[in-house]
Amino acid sequence: MEEHQNEYAQRQYAPDGRPIEPTLGQRIKKLFAPVGVAVLVCLKFLAKFKFLLPFLKTGATMLISIWAYALAWGWQFAVGFVLLIFVHECGHLIAAKWCNLKVTTPAFIPFVGALITLKENPPNAWIEAIVGIGGPILGSLGAAACVGIYYATGNPLFMALAYTGFFLNLFNLMPVGFLDGGRVVTALSPWLWILGFIILAGYTVSRIYSGHVNFLLVILIVLSLPRLFSLFRRRTAAEQRYYEVAPERRIIMAVLYFGLIALLVLGMEFTHVARESL
Repeated sequence: MEEHQNEYAQRQYAPDGRPIEPTLGQRIKKLFAPVGVAVLVCLKFLAKFKFLLPFLKTGATMLISIWAYALAWGWQFAVGFVLLIFVHECGHLIAAKWCNLKVTTPAFIPFVGALITLKENPPNAWIEAIVGIGGPILGSLGAAACVGIYYATGNPLFMALAYTGFFLNLFNLMPVGFLDGGRVVTALSPWLWILGFIILAGYTVSRIYSGHVNFLLVILIVLSLPRLFSLFRRRTAAEQRYYEVAPERRIIMAVLYFGLIALLVLGMEFTHVARESL
C-alpha cells in the first residue's frame, strides 16, 4: 500500500489531470542509476588501493598465460613454465631497481613471454647491460632450482622444466636488438648485433626448412632491423657518449655474458630429456 502511494506521489500530471509518462531517456537513466553508483564506489575503492593495480595486472596476465600454455602442454608444465618466466622478469626488476630505474611490473603475453617496460631510458650502455643480464642470471638460477627439485622428487617434469628454462634464457642472450643479449652486448660492442642477426636469421631459416614456421622469429627479425641499421649512420655526440664504457667494465660484462652462455649450454646438455620418456 505504501509503495503504491510513493509511486503515485512521484508521478507527474498534466494540467488536464492525465499522468505524464516518463520519456525513454528518463527510463534508461532510472534503469542504470544503480550501475552508475556501483561504478563510482568501485572507482573510489581503486583510488584508495591503486598501488595494487600493477600486481593485479601481473597476476591476471599470468593466469591467462597458464591457461593458454595448459591447452598445449598440460597445466602442470604450464604453471612451471610461467613461473620460470616470472623469475626471469624478476631478475630484470631487481637489476633495474638496483640501478635506480623506474619500471613497470611484468605483463605476460601467451606464446610470447613477458615484458617489463622501463619508465625512463638507461643513462648509458653499462646500465642497459646490467638490466639486460639481470633476467638471464636469475632465470638460469630458477632453471637450476628445477634440477634440484627433480633429484629431490624424481619427477621428470622438473628436468623438462629445467631444460626449457636453460633454453629460454640462452635464447634471450642472443645478441639481437631488444632481446636481453642485444642489450648486454651494447656495453661490449654494438657491432655484435650483426652476429646476432645472422644467428637469428639462420635459425629461422632452418626452422622454416624443417617445416616448423615460427612467426615469432620472423617478428623478432623485423623488430631487430632498426637497431641494426643504426650502426651504419653517424652518431651524435650524446649517442657516442652513451656507448662509452670503461675497459674494466667491458671485461666484467664479457665474463658474465659469455660465461653464462657457456653454463646454459652445459645445462641444456645435462638436462636434456628424451620426449618419449616424459
